[in-house]
Amino acid sequence: MRREPTEAEIKLWSMLRGQRLGGLKFKRQEQLGDYIVDFVCFSAKLIVEADGGQHSENASDAERDAWLNEQGFRVLRLWNNDILGNPDGVARLIAEAALPPLPNPSPARGEGL
Repeated sequence: MRREPTEAEIKLWSMLRGQRLGGLKFKRQEQLGDYIVDFVCFSAKLIVEADGGQHSENASDAERDAWLNEQGFRVLRLWNNDILGNPDGVARLIAEAALPPLPNPSPARGEGL
């Protein structure tokens, strides 16, 4: 766990804390298994990660995300420059990601299995 948050993490936490985003309760720097995630909303099973350039093609991130997905979490990775440059768009993206998935529609008549 890092002691000093990045500028993007500070900005993101200011958007998420205190249920400011649609009443969702996020926790910061939470341990899940062997991993520490930047932000997690347990009720929506959503993890939000603020990533810099060091994460562009990181194999350990893929392994970590796969494990978190197996635990039922959706992992949303956001670039630091997007968090800082487009906070409203980032907030919309997080709010949409927190929505429950839509059920699969029934096939139209005559299109069933």
